[in-house]
Amino acid sequence: MRNSMQVHGLTAVADAAPIAWALELVKQALESRTSAPEDDERGTLHVHLARATDVRELDSVGLPVPPRGEESYCIGVTRGAASAGCDRRAVVAATDHRGYAYALVELSERIRSQGLSALDGWRDVGSPAVSVRGIQRNFSSVHEDLPWFHDRAFWTEYLDHLASQRFNRFHLAFGMQYNYGTGWESRAATDNYLVFAYPFLTAVPGFDVRAAGVDDVERQRNLESLAHIARETTRRGMSFQLGLWNHAYDFGYESKEWYPITGVGPSSHADYCAAALSTLLEAVPEIAGITFRVHHEGGIPEGDREAFWGKIFDAASAVGRPLQIDLHAKGVDDALVRATRRPNLVPMISAKYLSEHMGLAYHQASIRPREQTPLQFAGQDTSVTGVTDGARRFTRYGYADYLDEDRGTDVMFRMWPGTQKLLLWGDPALASGYGRYATIGGAKGLEFCEPLTFKGRRGSGQLGCRDPYLSEHLRLGLADWKKYRYTYVLWGQLMYNPDANAEVWQRSLRADHGSDAAPHLEVALASLSRVLPLVAHVHGVSAANNFYSPELYVDLPISEQIKCMHYAWDTPDPRTWEGVSSFDPTLFYSVGEYADAVMSNSLSARYSPLEVARWLEDLVVEGEAALDNVAASSMVDNPQTQRTVTDLRIVAHLGRFFADKFRAAVQYALHRRTGDPSHLESSITFLDAAHDQYARIPEVAAGVYRDDIAFGIGPSDRGTWADRLPSMLRDLDALKAQLRAMALVAPQKRERLVHRSGRWAADAVFEVPATFERGSEMPVQLRCEDTSIDAAVLHFRHLNQGERWQSMPMRRTGTDYAISVPGDYTGSGYPLAFFAEVYREGDHPVFVPALGSTLANQPYIVIYSSAAERLIR
Repeated sequence: MRNSMQVHGLTAVADAAPIAWALELVKQALESRTSAPEDDERGTLHVHLARATDVRELDSVGLPVPPRGEESYCIGVTRGAASAGCDRRAVVAATDHRGYAYALVELSERIRSQGLSALDGWRDVGSPAVSVRGIQRNFSSVHEDLPWFHDRAFWTEYLDHLASQRFNRFHLAFGMQYNYGTGWESRAATDNYLVFAYPFLTAVPGFDVRAAGVDDVERQRNLESLAHIARETTRRGMSFQLGLWNHAYDFGYESKEWYPITGVGPSSHADYCAAALSTLLEAVPEIAGITFRVHHEGGIPEGDREAFWGKIFDAASAVGRPLQIDLHAKGVDDALVRATRRPNLVPMISAKYLSEHMGLAYHQASIRPREQTPLQFAGQDTSVTGVTDGARRFTRYGYADYLDEDRGTDVMFRMWPGTQKLLLWGDPALASGYGRYATIGGAKGLEFCEPLTFKGRRGSGQLGCRDPYLSEHLRLGLADWKKYRYTYVLWGQLMYNPDANAEVWQRSLRADHGSDAAPHLEVALASLSRVLPLVAHVHGVSAANNFYSPELYVDLPISEQIKCMHYAWDTPDPRTWEGVSSFDPTLFYSVGEYADAVMSNSLSARYSPLEVARWLEDLVVEGEAALDNVAASSMVDNPQTQRTVTDLRIVAHLGRFFADKFRAAVQYALHRRTGDPSHLESSITFLDAAHDQYARIPEVAAGVYRDDIAFGIGPSDRGTWADRLPSMLRDLDALKAQLRAMALVAPQKRERLVHRSGRWAADAVFEVPATFERGSEMPVQLRCEDTSIDAAVLHFRHLNQGERWQSMPMRRTGTDYAISVPGDYTGSGYPLAFFAEVYREGDHPVFVPALGSTLANQPYIVIYSSAAERLIR
């Protein structure tokens, strides 16, 4: 007996493309269970599509009316009467087509993973926590990316998976891999296929603009593939966002573009781009929005940029359908936002979540000092970079000042790929955190740059080499995204519902690894996937993804004797580990600041490098224990299990490497301040241990990964782990030479400094009003169960990273503490963020709220004004 499906109720709704697609998945899932011998696994599934307001129909299966708002649904399944045999009835109601599709996809996933019998009595209600849940895929290499761009089978599987995980936006980005007008990057432009995208996609009446080497047939094929991708994205209920990140037709200098652009010059550039955009939007009506990089790196100098972008926005408006205009936030000012105020255009500012990296889940409490100071240097051409490098420099790497409650433009975030481009990632706790905090300040959501972003960037690609595996047993070819299926599950599902049932991701692990290995890999992935985001968050050696990635780390020395120029432009003096700021200097000490605080006995509540080292080691210990259990499972030879275990072993060694490097850096900083050789000896011991861990990574990767994993042409963008060892050894040799030199001089006897990596936890919570009144005092109370607390200081700031934190001592009232934020501060139009620093005798201060055990919470509180109904409802 074959399983079957019948659709009842709103049959016209069933014809809607996303619902028809989802019903087909249910049908496929039923067919996959047809061969099951149990009677409970066979029969007819009657799917009844009901109206969201049909209380009687919903009540028949014990369902409430779906929550209000877009993409919400409810679904319930009942078993048929005895006369109906194994038949089941699924009632689905939703507020829109996506809601119906999400319910049906969940139905199909449960059938496939657990069987029909698991549906009996099942109920589910869903409503999105995050409005925009996106994935961005970049075209970066003509060699590595053109094959998947044209492959129809690739898009079927890939888009099926994204839509099934409740992503509702897919962004295909062209031209993001080159930055115009910024030094050596611009001079090295070679692989410009689809960088200045228009002439690769369409002929424009009245213009004879061509990409040399791309004939009419190839250009038409490119347009047809783009149209296919947009149609298939839309058919699955996702909006299709086209990224046109670069409008530079000529990178100048000595660049040797492989496909020179002809037929356009300064006088025709803006008119051609406007006409080409109009032609493209007419040819592909499924394009729901365009992402533009509107600062100078996108090819348009900033001196008179509103004139160029005005023509572009006019052309988009004239197409006559609603279009989201996504402005990459860096350098965006009021003038650019005003330029989008045209009919049919819906502007959105897309800010970076944490520089160009994936860090901890919360948004940095403050940005680095170097981002808060306008850049000034001799010979600076302000006509090119004057806005972004000037007064708007603080917009580069966070939400800046865009979260004003009265803003007329929506804001969303983009998670850039600097931290982990290659190694598998999968932590439900951090993923839930991203889901919770993607809406800070009323922001609309979050778009992730997918794994392998920028593979083959800047002419470093090779035909057929996007898959980084050397071992044929592990290679996936064009389906390389399947290695990261679990990552997509966590990102998508936990943005839709940060409190989703664990079964949502556990079934994916069972499908990939089997039921015996899956529980252990869930633990290992969760623990070890926090390692590199923590390192990136704290060790902010460069905000740029193409200069810094902790997974393939270009070494920064500890010794002041070794000069490292790689990070020199983006980290302060001394250009060693001592001077590196975290990406959140309000909550984390740099090595040098911590050493100064230890010396002066003036520790604040900031988290120290030694605490971070301990966290890293704890994560590795937990992850390695789980990996050891995987080794005994029956799936140890499964290719996906091998890929996962290999990557996690590498991350474990990286975690120990960075933990000991933090410790070595602290010891060296203390040595510099005291002259005590025992600190230098400790630094050498820790650094030697760190290098030992890093040296084990090439052994793990041998025979698995290619020797040149190319994400670009710079030192941090290519090569492999073995390449990094020589510079590390030079740093160690310099420390040893320094110690030998000290032995030649009779050292003064000094008292060795004692400092700790642990801290106490304050039993205290904030009590604040639900909202505050603008222009009125806002009372803040700290309820303290801990009677040993001696003092508390409130730190507060508008939700504006361009501002500094304010501080006020709190008044003691019994065992509690209280203070009011002044009325002249609450009237700004911004939400307020605050946290406390609490003190007790004999210990250094601690934060309230503090980072939790998973490092996935927000260690400050945000409160909105009563006027911000649009943001908080």
